[in-house]
Amino acid sequence: MTPLRTQLIFIGTGVAIIIVGALAAYLIATKGEIAVDTATIQAPLIGLTSTAPGRLDAIYVNTGDTIAANQPVAEVGAQVITSKVAGLVVSVNDTIGALVGAGENVVTMIDPSQLRVVGRIDETKGLSQIQIGDPVTFTVDAFGAKSFTGVIDEIAPTSNQSGIVFNISSQRETQQFDIKARFDTSSYPLLKNGMSARLLIHTQ
Repeated sequence: MTPLRTQLIFIGTGVAIIIVGALAAYLIATKGEIAVDTATIQAPLIGLTSTAPGRLDAIYVNTGDTIAANQPVAEVGAQVITSKVAGLVVSVNDTIGALVGAGENVVTMIDPSQLRVVGRIDETKGLSQIQIGDPVTFTVDAFGAKSFTGVIDEIAPTSNQSGIVFNISSQRETQQFDIKARFDTSSYPLLKNGMSARLLIHTQ
């Protein structure tokens, strides 16, 4: 091999190393982690109600029951209240004989397939860096250091503050926003509604 060819190979190898090193540095610099220490496993509550006022004559389910779609859960007056989807009963008004108003929850349930990790983050602690589709890892207090995975699928469009508060102080109140991460509920059947969790978001 001639000295010139050896020199060219050396220069080419050096350039390749510089490019790879720069790429690695770029990837490290553009990726980050945002921790949310207080999060909860939860699904939207589904209220099963009567369309008209009446007396609660019968309850057919108990808290903790797994029910099918279109299953009768209660009778109010002449109306039989049924579930719209399959799910888990989380609370029941079981005071037989009580008067129930129109639209008042008689049974409350969830659809376990809609469980999410729901966290709350300050607007100044990385909210702008979080995007739909960012991968997450999370732990659940009940399972110690065991790690689970998911993906961000919702970022609240408004803060949790219900109204505008005017303050004469020069320091404005920091707003908080809910973020939700979905996970494969069939892979993690032990995760239950209401469990406490810690969330780590891997931003790009």
